[in-house]
Order: sequence, then structure tokens, then C-alpha cells
Amino acid sequence: MTKIPVWLDCDPGVDDAMALALLLKCPEYQLMGVSAVAGNVEEEKTFSNARNLMHFFGGTAPVYPGAKKPLFREPRTAYFVHGENGLGNVTLPESPQKVQTLPAPDAIYEAAKAADGELVLIAIGPLTNVALALMKHGSLGKLIKQIVLMGGSASYGNATPAAEANIFCDPEAASLVFQSGIPIVMCGLDMTLKAIMSPRELDAMAALNPTARFLRDAAQHGLAYSKAHGFDGMALHDPTAVLYPLYPQLFSGEEAGVAVETKGSVTYGKTVTDLYSDKQFPFKNALVMLDVNREGLIAVVMDILNRY
Repeated sequence: MTKIPVWLDCDPGVDDAMALALLLKCPEYQLMGVSAVAGNVEEEKTFSNARNLMHFFGGTAPVYPGAKKPLFREPRTAYFVHGENGLGNVTLPESPQKVQTLPAPDAIYEAAKAADGELVLIAIGPLTNVALALMKHGSLGKLIKQIVLMGGSASYGNATPAAEANIFCDPEAASLVFQSGIPIVMCGLDMTLKAIMSPRELDAMAALNPTARFLRDAAQHGLAYSKAHGFDGMALHDPTAVLYPLYPQLFSGEEAGVAVETKGSVTYGKTVTDLYSDKQFPFKNALVMLDVNREGLIAVVMDILNRY
């Protein structure tokens, strides 16, 4: 079987943790590496979390440090969703894995060269590392086959009324990535807020094994936040981006032109699409996911986590 070379750029983050757990048990993937970025919590924590998660899940891919702040704006965290440590305040053992020092932009570039143009970059945090890599390494855009990102929305926001959290954390980086010419699949709120795992399903997941139980326990902080905001469970935001390349039949979307607002005071960080407009952009730069087979997605998640 020819494996798909992938890179995971993340900001763990409870749903990042599930995304990594799923990725590591998909034999179709060859995980070239993982990079951490400031987002849900500070980069010092996302880097430590990514390393500890890799060890806890039994993975061996190297984990690299990334950007500690956005390109221009001040950092923004989401303790209110992910807890003080980013993992729902559940503590993991420290990883004995060698601490990598190569910065994420360089590590991404080296992996893209090694994959000879076939690398799929899955980005589930703010896009700072990806933007820095594109700015530093001019040939990188031609070496990445596809970017599958969790972020944005064609309809509404969750960080502000206009902006989704990952894009809002670093709109300038996101703007650069959307203008890169690399094929993009955007797994945004239009779809991910339909990818809900109910408390009963989380408990059923926890019964599978200790790994799945950790994921359920870590999710409780975010689950309480979600329920307080009217949702019936926890949205599997980041796992959808990991699963899309292998299970595209579970998702539906439309090609669109997408631009990121970087100047507006009210709309800063909004992903502006031409999906619902008579006036169209002169380009189509992303496949925007709009719907998901929720039941099918949950079944896939359960099946993969049962491999632990």
C-alpha cells in the first residue's frame, strides 16, 4: 500500500489530541512530523502537549517547536474551552522523546522536499507556521500537494460574530496561505459544528480502551462550555480535517473563492467567500466543506480508536 505522506500542524488542544490519536492509527498515512503553534494555549504548552500526546499514543514521529505568536497581532488563547494546560486539565506523563530544535517552518520544508511534491499538510491551528514556511522557502508552495485546514466559515464566527477562532488568531497568516496557490480544503464551522459527538457517544468511546478514555476525560471541560452555548455535545472540529483525505465521501462542499479580512474592525479575521453572493471572486482557491455525514463520521472515529 502506498502511504500518503502527511504533516500535522497543531495547537493541542483537546480536539487536536483526538485528531492526532486518529491519525496515528490510520495505516494509510505516513506521518512525516508534527509542529506546534501558539493558539489554544501558549506555544510552550502546545509543544509540550504535542510531544506528550505522541508518546502517550505510542507514536514515533518527531515533534517540532513553532511560532510563539501571530505574525502581527497579540496572541489569543482559549483556556475557557481547553483548560489551563490545553488538555482539559488532564495531565500526561512527560515524553522521553528527543527534544527537536529545528523550527517548524524549516521542518515543514524539509518534509515537503522529502515527500517529493506529495505532502498533504493538515493544519488544525492558527496558520502562522505555514505562512512563515511559505515566506522563508519560496519553492515550498510547489512541494505541497494539498493543505487541509480546520478554520474559517462561510457563514458565521465563534471567536467574533464574523470570525472563526483559528483564522482570528492570525488573519494575516491565513490570508497568505489562501493566496499561496496551493490546493486548499477548508473544514470550517459550516461543517464542523454539525460534527457533534454527544455525551453518550463520548462515554461509549471511553469504554473502548484507556486511550479513548483519556480523550473523553480531556473533553469534559470543553463539553461543559459547548453545552452552556446550546450544543448537544462536543464538535469534532480538528478530527474532520484529519479524516477528510481518507473519507471524503463523508463530507460535501463547494469550490469557492476565499479571502481573509485583515483590515476591518468588525470583520477582522473573517473568511469571505463568494458562495452566497451574486458577485464572484475572479478565482476559486478552496474547496469549502459545508456538510458532514455525522453518523458515518462517529462510526469511523469509533472504529479507528478501537485500534488502540
